[in-house]
Amino acid sequence: MYRIVFTQVLSRIDPEDIHHLTVGGLRLLSAAPVVKRLVHRRLAPRDPALRVQAFGVHFPSPFGLAAGFDKDARCVEAMSALGFGHVEVGTITAHAQPGNARPRLFRLVRERAIINRMGFNNAGAAAAAKALGRTRGVPVVVGVNIGKTKVVPESQAADDYVSSAKELAPLADYLVVNVSSPNTPGLRDLQAVELLRPLLRAVKEVADGTPRRTPLLVKIAPDLADEDVDAVADLALELGLDGVIATNTTISRQDVSSTETGGLSGRPLRARSLEVLRRLRARVGDRLVLVSVGGVEGVDDVWERLLAGATLVQGYTGMIYEGPLWAWRINRDLSRRLRRHGVTDVRQIIGRTAG
Repeated sequence: MYRIVFTQVLSRIDPEDIHHLTVGGLRLLSAAPVVKRLVHRRLAPRDPALRVQAFGVHFPSPFGLAAGFDKDARCVEAMSALGFGHVEVGTITAHAQPGNARPRLFRLVRERAIINRMGFNNAGAAAAAKALGRTRGVPVVVGVNIGKTKVVPESQAADDYVSSAKELAPLADYLVVNVSSPNTPGLRDLQAVELLRPLLRAVKEVADGTPRRTPLLVKIAPDLADEDVDAVADLALELGLDGVIATNTTISRQDVSSTETGGLSGRPLRARSLEVLRRLRARVGDRLVLVSVGGVEGVDDVWERLLAGATLVQGYTGMIYEGPLWAWRINRDLSRRLRRHGVTDVRQIIGRTAG
């Protein structure tokens, strides 16, 4: 049914308009206690075999929502109710900013992909902190993804990230430093180890100083050269980070029909995202939590990422093409596959095919 609605109706409407309508509807669900709890009871993962623990946090399922959908932490409870094992909000910047000019979001239906050049449009760290501080009616694991405010020069980037971390780290189950979006000029330059080291060290000091010590991860681009992937992995180990999220969107346009600028997500990213995951696993083993995102469409992708060494897997673009029951179906199918293989705990398969 959803695919018919998408083809006949949704695909004919501007994608950003649809996004705003969707978030608005989900905010209403988050604000409706009885309905929210009923949906959560029906769709949220409950199979004990799906439970994982990463950096001291308990997740009801390894499959979560990637950053980019809920930029201002407005509908985390609704997304948890729809079946996501965790919800990563953001990217959030220290100061509110409108992002880039529209149009800035494009569907590539044939390739089951999206191009975005949103530019970290968000209401700022203080507004997100206010949203995250509200009492929740259903359980939800929340990651907070922070980025650099566009107008802040590179020389002040660390201070900008620290400002966001001070607001948001105490309210997050984990914190992510995003230095890999292609839509903020100069941001990806911060992935260079000599620039990344002082930035991560400064944010880590804030995260370590929260009452429960907030786990800290870094999110990297798929377009990094292999040796740079290794360098970031080594740096994460050196600084005592908790994990790496691989990968963000790509600037590559291989095998796609559009030349629109921005970050490409969805099916075309699958192969490189998996390649980066395998390289990270070979480099760090199980010393870091690896979170795999990029080109995840169904249970086969989730299963493959877990076998390759990811403890957590994320998706977002797949939901645009599969609809609101996407996470629920992935959890259902993952539970069935575990039982078919005689596995009673999903943690037993993590890294099974890693070299």
